[in-house]
Amino acid sequence: MNLLTVFAKFPDQESCVEHLENMRWGDEPICPHCGSRHVAGKQENNRVGRWNCHSCKSSFNVLSGSIFEKTKIPLQKWFLAIALMVNAKKSLSSCQLARDLEMKQKAAWFMQQRIRAAMLTNEGRLLQGIIEADETYVGGKPCKNNNSNNTRNKRGRGTQKTPVIGAVERGDAVVAKVMQRLNSKGILAFLKDHVDPEGSLLITDEYRAYNAAKAVYASATINHTVRYVDGDTHTNTIEGFWSLLKRAWYGSHHHYSPKWMPFYIAEGNWKYNQRKNQNAFGAFLRECFQ
Repeated sequence: MNLLTVFAKFPDQESCVEHLENMRWGDEPICPHCGSRHVAGKQENNRVGRWNCHSCKSSFNVLSGSIFEKTKIPLQKWFLAIALMVNAKKSLSSCQLARDLEMKQKAAWFMQQRIRAAMLTNEGRLLQGIIEADETYVGGKPCKNNNSNNTRNKRGRGTQKTPVIGAVERGDAVVAKVMQRLNSKGILAFLKDHVDPEGSLLITDEYRAYNAAKAVYASATINHTVRYVDGDTHTNTIEGFWSLLKRAWYGSHHHYSPKWMPFYIAEGNWKYNQRKNQNAFGAFLRECFQ
């Protein structure tokens, strides 16, 4: 959904609340605290969509228990922020979002992190089929220095960059996760959590830490010192995902703290997995209430 559609469909707070109520409850509101249907509308000045529960005596609205709970930012701005983030293939910075929505940078960053948190909690099925697994390192200094001697900074292992591991099912979903260490034990645990060993072919590069997975998964290895593609044996799909992930860091964000980096990785995961969905905006709103 683009910005013009958001403005036309959700011109005010009332239209946003009505849309979320229809999405979450349909025609019958339910108390998010006790699950009771014995509720009634509550009239308050300048506050729409308030309800009273006659069972647990609590007051609530459709935002309760969601990323929008207790927000003072108009829902239209939330919807615009979601649309901008979903449509930004290489993400966008909080400074850019603040300029677009005429708000402070800290408020824009807060919104983005809540949106990314909702993307982080999205758990899909186990990957199956031809699975490409690979690792990368995010952060640090650019590979090439901007100085006269044209020296290059070290890449990958042995640097202070943050290790990330990922697996992608060809033609379908990807999953990536920040790791403390990319050793055999950690990689095998990641694969067992996200890749179905039944009916799957695991394709990796020659990194020795993947050897432990060969006892669990049917596997094939591509030696990048010799070639990058050998028929159907390659890791180009996951490499393409890494390029998008790093472009978001290099072009928009420039720095990830260890605390928040999983949220940025989650955004990349979610948008890649929704790349074929023509209504990714609606899909995200539905996931906020699941």
